[in-house]
Amino acid sequence: MTTLYGVELTVLADEEAAASTAADVLVEAARAGQAIALTGGGSPGRAYELAAEREPDWSGATLWWGDERCVPPDDERSNYRLAHEKLLNGLSAQPRATHRIRGELGAEAAAAEYDEALTGASLDLVLLGIGPDGHVASLFPGQATLDERERRAIPAEAKLEPFVDRVTMTLPVLCSAPEVLFIATGDAKAGAVGRAFGSPPSPDTPASLVRSASGRTRVVTDAAATTVLR
Repeated sequence: MTTLYGVELTVLADEEAAASTAADVLVEAARAGQAIALTGGGSPGRAYELAAEREPDWSGATLWWGDERCVPPDDERSNYRLAHEKLLNGLSAQPRATHRIRGELGAEAAAAEYDEALTGASLDLVLLGIGPDGHVASLFPGQATLDERERRAIPAEAKLEPFVDRVTMTLPVLCSAPEVLFIATGDAKAGAVGRAFGSPPSPDTPASLVRSASGRTRVVTDAAATTVLR
């Protein structure tokens, strides 16, 4: 493990090993009955499958989502659908609460509803991926959304495919959890990983701005995604 710019970086042999490590963190949080913010994207799906296999009882946990596309929950682009198929369908006991972002309402209405739902909420673990451009959740490089400090959830415009409107938690919410865990694998993420975790924080790389304000920030990755860091 290496510490760089406020993160604990763990480099594993391959994507499966990274997913396994992330799954163990999810299992620990579920067993502790924590409030967990899940992510979408390509990296976490296998971690969700392994977490469900290793701990099928999530009845004490509460689930949130860091962001969502403004599509119905059964749409293939939906972050909720990913978690439903890979995690929730494999559980014998469902979480005691599941706070889905209702993207089908449209960005403004869904963001307002989620912002209200987050009032008074306290997250314990935030799981995040990172986009090849360095975006995190649906906070994209150089956008005004990075400056939001009052609202907890806001509408966001997609700057990468799929080009659909989004709803995202804001930076203060993402940073509020005592544990923030990034999972980033594959050579397509190497440039973004290098900028996010091997360089000073910058709005050009939103993932570099997300660090736990009160605890630890960890990055689980594989060798292919860390070539720029070497």
